[in-house]
Amino acid sequence: MFRSHVRPYGTVRELRPDVVVMDIRMPGMDGIEATRMITSNAPAPRVLMLTTFDDDNNVYAALRAGASGFLVKDMALDDILTATRVVAAGDALIAPSVTRRLIEEFANRPAAAAPPQRLDGITEREHEVLTLVGRGLSNSEIAAELFIGHATAKTHVARLLTKLHARDRVQLVIIAYGAGLVSPSP
Repeated sequence: MFRSHVRPYGTVRELRPDVVVMDIRMPGMDGIEATRMITSNAPAPRVLMLTTFDDDNNVYAALRAGASGFLVKDMALDDILTATRVVAAGDALIAPSVTRRLIEEFANRPAAAAPPQRLDGITEREHEVLTLVGRGLSNSEIAAELFIGHATAKTHVARLLTKLHARDRVQLVIIAYGAGLVSPSP
């Protein structure tokens, strides 16, 4: 085990442990930064954070830095040893109390939007026209925006209706939103 006044990466490189048990707050060097240093070079040991500071920001920072686990110090010693074995075996582990909070936070987030719809088979110009239809422009406005004739703009819209199997311009607008070409104004 090394102390924070010793360079953690040098000690880890010298001892080559399978798992490093790390605290978040240490004198001299922050445990998050030490974790980042330790996990930045291959082969790297797994890092298991063991701390009293279990707020969500610390959890996220530790995981982003490369930690494979996050435990709180009020856990039983047997649970900490089991967690160390789990992390050494290549799995990840987060303390149940922290996991419960993360699940609650995740469950309370608004649902993610559906992935953008694919637009196979349309030309680059049709893509531009669809974006403008999605913004609510008329054929005349599309023609002016793209420096093309009114009849040409109308032809592009007609081709989009056919290629995308849309009944009308309203469906083209929905397709444009679904494809992520336009988004609602605030």
